[in-house]
Amino acid sequence: MSTIDDVRECQGGVTLARGFTAGGIYCGIRKAKKDLAIIRSDKPAAVAAVFTQNRTQAAPVLVDKIQLQRSSVCSAIVVNSGNANACTGERGLNDAWDMVKATARALALPEDQVMVSSTGVIGQYLPMEKVLTGIVELVPRLSGSGGQDAAEAIMTTDTYRKESAVQFTLGRSVVTIGGMAKGSGMIAPNMATMLAFITTDAVIGRPLLQKALNRANRHSFNRITVDGDMSTNDTAVVLANGAAGNGAFGEQSEEFQLFCAALEYVMIKLAKMIARDGEGATKLIEVCVKGAKTETEAEAVARSVANSNLVKTAVHGNDANWGRIMAAVGYSGADVDPDAVEIRFNELPVLNRGYEIVLDEKKAAEALAGEQVMIVVDLNRGKEEARFWTCDLTKEYVHINASYRS
Repeated sequence: MSTIDDVRECQGGVTLARGFTAGGIYCGIRKAKKDLAIIRSDKPAAVAAVFTQNRTQAAPVLVDKIQLQRSSVCSAIVVNSGNANACTGERGLNDAWDMVKATARALALPEDQVMVSSTGVIGQYLPMEKVLTGIVELVPRLSGSGGQDAAEAIMTTDTYRKESAVQFTLGRSVVTIGGMAKGSGMIAPNMATMLAFITTDAVIGRPLLQKALNRANRHSFNRITVDGDMSTNDTAVVLANGAAGNGAFGEQSEEFQLFCAALEYVMIKLAKMIARDGEGATKLIEVCVKGAKTETEAEAVARSVANSNLVKTAVHGNDANWGRIMAAVGYSGADVDPDAVEIRFNELPVLNRGYEIVLDEKKAAEALAGEQVMIVVDLNRGKEEARFWTCDLTKEYVHINASYRS
């Protein structure tokens, strides 16, 4: 039986898999930083995607949904940062389509094989002359070493680029999965909560690829939160171009389970990077809820604790305020018995069943002082569990978002 131990972590991102090139440049949308990226597959790739469930959806999201209906394959994705092209009406839709058409023309591709994404300020029009000129300038620069530039070009308030890659063996073929993501603020999971682009050279059909993405998304991008705000542009796309040449496999096969484990590994790593890089954050917080009757119940409690501003500010101040955690457990909507709940910070017991307080203030403050903090909540109702990732909430978050447009 294949396990995650069969997956090897590698250095790289979207260009590590065979048959993919990428690049990123500054085209003039932002003040100085790279702001335009393209990912290219040498041959049409099976495509799977998930999008924001926000009713207010950006133009690129609407365009991509149409593209997925028109074609089961994708050969290129064009992405800009600095401007979300959201709440821009008919003009915004036309601009997104113009980005698709310009990229297709520059790469000599059918228009229905190009997807588009944007991220940045909502409610402003793209400087299309600069964007279209940038697309033409970027295409000749696409290369197998351009993944880092692409990862930098999709950043907004991110403080570092986010890349992850793994390799594993399917039959006699070495398969690679590589990805990049952006996200720092406006992170509240109800799909993907950011932008993520993942490439693989595996041979896998679109239906199975979509199932793998849905499964991995539930345990990764859909389990991070920074501030509780769901974006208008959330998009996660996976391209599989088949360059590895592995044999076909079915949904019940060991090969599919290994592929899912590898994809989930990459996506969880990217998701944790996003949570750790939350705007103004100093700590990564992992909320682990155990002892639930169902995974759905565990997820609801973990989401409630991770979304609590009071919990996140307490962790920032190294304050072992377990009462805030209990309050979040109680309003999670899960049918829990508060008297049975146990709480730990890392491995340090804080609260036992029956509201027995075993808190050592000094040791608890030390446990909360690290750059990574785990809050363990045991519901003592069953055997299921779920994990969520978030960050501490700081004064710097307010500073960043009080002047985001400037």
